[in-house]
Amino acid sequence: MVEAKQTMNGNRSIAVSSQTTPMTPLKFDDLESAFYWVSGAGPFENLAYVSRATGQIYWISDESEGDEKIPDAIEDGTLYLAVPHKNDLELGRSLVFEFVDEYLPDSIHKVRTIFSKRGAYSRFKDLLEDRNLLERWYEFERDATEKALRRWANENGFELSAPIRKIGS
Repeated sequence: MVEAKQTMNGNRSIAVSSQTTPMTPLKFDDLESAFYWVSGAGPFENLAYVSRATGQIYWISDESEGDEKIPDAIEDGTLYLAVPHKNDLELGRSLVFEFVDEYLPDSIHKVRTIFSKRGAYSRFKDLLEDRNLLERWYEFERDATEKALRRWANENGFELSAPIRKIGS
């Protein structure tokens, strides 16, 4: 951080501050994998934490006895940060309705009906398939997820690497 000051005689002096905190490097693909794992279950069923110091991710689930040693202070927010669930980043139903507003505005009532019952995502994807919009939805969802994860990482002091995209994704 550079700070410029004006002196009494009008000359500018520049003081360099050493108070900038370096960002912790974190691989985008690792964060994305942890995010999908956390979001693949109900809130708090699968958890993942990122070390604020190293960027290492720790995975926790009641269903598995991971071989990985989980630090004792994993819930200390000054040392580790919980990877968000998709609902924390508004990537659930609100994203669906954002997509519908943009690509299917004439179907808003139908989509609201779909999401008033269980199994909504399956029926929503059937609707998208019928309208030849399923691939566009996946792209929309992927882009929104990447933007949200990048924003979350930046706000929390992590510098994300570029994603490694596979052919066809």
